[in-house]
Order: sequence, then C-alpha cells, then structure tokens
Amino acid sequence: MVNFGGKKLSMNILFLTLLDFNTIYERNIYTDLLREFAKHGHNLYVISPVERRKKQNTELIKNDNAKILKLKIGNTQKTNIIEKGISTLSIEPQFINAIKKYFSNVKFDLVLYSTPPITFCNAVRFVKKRDGAKTYLLLKDIFPQNAVDLGMISKTGIKGLLYKYFRKKEKKLYRLSDFIGCMSQANVNYVLKHNPEVDSSKVEICPNCIDPIDMSVDYETRVQIRKKYCIPLDKTVFVYGGNLGKPQGIDFMIKCLHTQEQNENVFFLIVGDGTEYNKVYNYIHYCKPNNVCLMKRLPKEDYDKMVGACDVGMIFLDHRFTIPNFPSRLLSYMQAKIPVLAVTDPNTDIGEIIVNGGFGWWCESKSIETLGKAITESLNIDTKAMGEKAFKYLDEIWNVKKQYADIAESIGWIKD
Repeated sequence: MVNFGGKKLSMNILFLTLLDFNTIYERNIYTDLLREFAKHGHNLYVISPVERRKKQNTELIKNDNAKILKLKIGNTQKTNIIEKGISTLSIEPQFINAIKKYFSNVKFDLVLYSTPPITFCNAVRFVKKRDGAKTYLLLKDIFPQNAVDLGMISKTGIKGLLYKYFRKKEKKLYRLSDFIGCMSQANVNYVLKHNPEVDSSKVEICPNCIDPIDMSVDYETRVQIRKKYCIPLDKTVFVYGGNLGKPQGIDFMIKCLHTQEQNENVFFLIVGDGTEYNKVYNYIHYCKPNNVCLMKRLPKEDYDKMVGACDVGMIFLDHRFTIPNFPSRLLSYMQAKIPVLAVTDPNTDIGEIIVNGGFGWWCESKSIETLGKAITESLNIDTKAMGEKAFKYLDEIWNVKKQYADIAESIGWIKD
C-alpha cells in the first residue's frame, strides 16, 4: 500500500512479460520484485505467454493478490523461422486483446515491462491512455545494438532495414516510458548518449535484484556433491553456469580453457546449453583436457548445491559488445557466497563493480594474460572471505526490498 494524505491505498499493477511462469513464488529477478509489490498490499496482474506447442489453453491463475493470465500464443521457440516471425508479430495485438477481455474492469496505476522484447509499445500505450497509468521500463537489453555488435544484423544494406525498424521501436518505447530503469550507471550513460532526446530525469539505475537467500553449502555437502559428479576435491573449481551462445564469446572461453590445460591446481565446470554448446563439446572431445567438465544441465537442487561447492563463479561476455550488459547469473554466485571472475568487454561495468566491492576480479575478454593473473591470484587468496563480501553486497545493494523502495519513490508513491 501507499500513503496518500494519511490514507493507505492498494495500487493495481500490470506486468507485461514474455517470461513463462505460473506463480509469483518462483525465484527470479521479476517474480521476486512482484512478490515485494504484493507484500506491500498491491494488486498484481500479469500477462505471461504460453506457446501453442505446450498444448495449454489460456487461463487465469490466482496467487493470493496476484492474477496471472497464461495467454496462449503462437510458437516463437523450437519452430521454423516463418512461424516464429508470424507468432512474434502477433504477440502485441494478442496482449492488447487479452487486456480488454480479462482486465477490462481494472484501472491500472502502474505498468511494468522489460526488454526484451521492445515490441510492447502499443500495449503499454493502450493502458496508459485508457487508465492514466504510469509506465516503468525495466531495461535489461539494449536492442537492436546488441545484435549489431555480434554481427547478427547491420546498420546498412538489407539487414539495415531490420535495424532501422527495431531502432524506431526502441526509441518509441523510450518516449512512451515515464521511467527507464537501467541495470547500472554504464547503461544509464549509454542510453542518454545514444538517445539525446530522452529526458535524463526519467533515466535511473534500477539493477537486477532478488530476495537474497543464503545458498552456501557446508563442508559435508561440498564433498558429497563434488563426489557425486566426479569433481576433484583438491583443486580450486571455477564454475560457469548459463547460456552458451554468441553473447558469451565462446571462442574466447575455449581459448581460456586451453591455456589452463596444464594447470594442475584448477578445474573448470561448465554447465549450460545454447547455440554454441557444440563448440565447447568439440573442444573437450578432441583436445581431451583433464581439468574441464561440461554438463548440459543438472537438477536444480543439485545445480544450486554445486555452485555453492565451487570456489569461483565465472561470467563471460563477447569483447565486441559496445553496449553494457549485466548478466543476472552473477546474483546466483553471490547467493552461493563465492567470488566472481568477470571476463567481459570494456564497456560493461560489471567488472568495475565486482572489483570495487572486493568480491572478485575482472579482465577484458581478449586478454589471456590478465585472465591468467586473475586465476593465479585466486589460488593465493581467501575466497571464502571474498564470498562473504559478495553476499553482503547482494543483501545491501541488490536486495529487492531496496529496488521496490526506489521504484515507489521514483513514481511518486509515499513509502509505507
């Protein structure tokens, strides 16, 4: 609730997302924030799509004071490019129709939405115009520039038409948003530099936040989970968990692993899947390094234990990025109380934050020498103490309670 003139009022909040979830009690950066709004007595309405291939009809699910509309849409994943294109273009009108059909009697006070995608403009505008709602963009991805950076589209030629189309959509979304919450200061600076027409007063830092849980493990669990998956007990274990795709700069990751093959003090665990998975698999298959293990996936409970049983978490980003990124997997490492080695482009300020916070290292994702020095340093330092610093930073700075308070203050709600 918010306090207006001594009266406590519950606000109606609409969250638009492409994330497929059935309850706000799942744990991720979005559901944690929604739960925080719910804890303060607000009414939550969510549109979360479910693809046709899952054979589920549209349904409205109630979670306490949250209503989640599971909206049936076309297939955008695991399908051919034509169906994906048609389904993607159909999402926005489907969202608008769903708002009209299921939430016609709800007057929304706030619309929350994130990127990706950048194609919610008309749906956001519809609610803003109908209800006079305030609009808050959670900017998690700067598209289409990220695709340009990785060579997926270009600013000229035929592919340039795609760039111009999506760039127009991006600018439209910025204009429509009353507030733009960026993940870090580097993101704020980038948005303002490349979009000078945007009012700087509405662009602010709104980092990835969670409701922190201590996910560290005791010595017995550490030994047990390492033995279960044949991870050595006597080596410093570096873990990478997450997507193995173009944004991660997998070629450099493989180069890093290759240069450490003769280092008998370290072991690398890679857990993930993606478009570049086969590159990592082929490297291991043909080079047969003794200190690298690749797994596509682990049961969630085992994965959480495994992260806590490792010594250092790793983040990789392609060096070609000109836009700042902020991978949310950082938060899972911090919850597990392990320090972080960030291997990124120089435009991303995640490394600066990690180093200044005293809970890890940074090196540019084209410098093997700097990476080697960071790995050597990690062997001669108290990683447990650094992990404690990581969790403390998470709890104090990237706690969803603080994120809620900051958003409430920005949009003019008096904090209760």
